Amino acid sequence: MRELSVIVTVLNEEENISPLVSAIRAALDGMDYEVILVDDGSTDGTRAEIKKHADERTVLVELRKNYGQSTAMTAGIDHANGNYIALLDGDLQNDPTDIPVLLQRLKDEDWDVVAGNRANRKDGMLLRKIPSGIANALIRRFTGVYIKDYGCTLKIFKREIAEDLGIYGELHRFIPVLAKMQGARITQMDVKHHARQFGKSKYGINRTFKVMADLVTMIFFRKYIQKPMHLFGTIGFISLGMGILINLYLLTLKILGQSIGGKPMLILGLIFLLGGIQLITIGILAEINVRTYFEGTNRKTYQVRRIFNGQAETLGHS
Repeated sequence: MRELSVIVTVLNEEENISPLVSAIRAALDGMDYEVILVDDGSTDGTRAEIKKHADERTVLVELRKNYGQSTAMTAGIDHANGNYIALLDGDLQNDPTDIPVLLQRLKDEDWDVVAGNRANRKDGMLLRKIPSGIANALIRRFTGVYIKDYGCTLKIFKREIAEDLGIYGELHRFIPVLAKMQGARITQMDVKHHARQFGKSKYGINRTFKVMADLVTMIFFRKYIQKPMHLFGTIGFISLGMGILINLYLLTLKILGQSIGGKPMLILGLIFLLGGIQLITIGILAEINVRTYFEGTNRKTYQVRRIFNGQAETLGHS
């Protein structure tokens, strides 16, 4: 097993491959490392360029089609053999010389994850920096994981953290949140950032809307994945209570002789009543699914960092 696996996801980055591979080799000279380049369905000469510049430390994982960056990262992690996992963009905007610095910080201070923060970001203000800043602020606010730059791909993990991230859909932007859900200790460091020289960015303003959609998922995972009834049940009982109160009020009016058939409040009361019942039912079904998931897969609801038996210390993994 090597010390470090550097995972790079690429999509139509033909012109960047040669300088990227050269930069990684120069930055990691003297280290025991491998570079895993995951081709996420490129339609240009990216794969040919990777094979042209490959050496004994290079692994090409060629996906059958374009699955997206999250899936490509997962494929890279699955094929990694390093004790530590580094994620790096394939567009030369991240600087490979930052990798040894982040790795040393992780080792010296015993962090589980060291995330990069693009201190002097070389991107457009209107379409990249401002939307990214808004998204970062919202993620920090609603998840409670205070990382400055969620959009920076450059990160280093201990292997056991990377293997259990569960990066589905488009959740690569929420890697620090996913790691925190495992109890990982996370820190961040400023890293260098360069303007794109070759090719075109694969991200646009529409990415902000995807982040907002994924944020809802992450809030649920972060706070309620093991206790969904606390979410659905709380909202359901509030809705049910409001429905009961409204209907009791209308019943009182009916007893006093007033007509309630044409009152909009009658419909509102029924909506709250039925909505509350449905939410409570969803909460119960979600609880059953959670128990089926953990018990059916033999997964634990906890993870052990280390075990000390009085003589020796061993790493825990569950």
